[in-house]
Amino acid sequence: MALLIAGLFLFLGMHFTGILAHGWRQTMVSKTGPGSWKLLYSVVSLTGLILIIIGYGATRAEPDFLWAAPVWARHLAMPLTLLAFILLAATYVPGNRIKARLGHPMLAAVKIWALAHLLANGTVADLLLFGSFLVWAIVGFAVLRRRDRQQGVTRTGTAKGDILTVGAGIAAWAVFAMILHAALIGVSPLP
Repeated sequence: MALLIAGLFLFLGMHFTGILAHGWRQTMVSKTGPGSWKLLYSVVSLTGLILIIIGYGATRAEPDFLWAAPVWARHLAMPLTLLAFILLAATYVPGNRIKARLGHPMLAAVKIWALAHLLANGTVADLLLFGSFLVWAIVGFAVLRRRDRQQGVTRTGTAKGDILTVGAGIAAWAVFAMILHAALIGVSPLP
């Protein structure tokens, strides 16, 4: 459990710097240079991610259950994660109205992904992992949306961008749900 907590602290702590400590982050970028900052950010984030994976995997051997997820929650996780993949695609597909409307669809995707996994899983490790990501995404989304409004940020999109976004999201979700989740996580999300 300690590795999971340390990994969450490193990974999410580094990701919070641009959200909650924007001024400090800008100072560090100025002092170290953009390349050095990106290297530091990447190394700390990757170290945190590796610790999260190892720590979470270790907890699966002897899980501490807080609740038993009802069957309906497991079924609800599938469409929720589909929506999360579409929002994730909206982050990268240029010119879509989903990103124009939400501003930060990756954080919206993480919120939905984390909620879906909290509904479908009930161990202490699940609560730590998915709960931490849910809190990070909620705070990040609120802060960055407020910052966008203060700076007058506007975005536009087209129907073509929306179609590409939805198609890419569905395709990525299908590959992950049908193949990669079982291969990488060790559990099939399919009934």
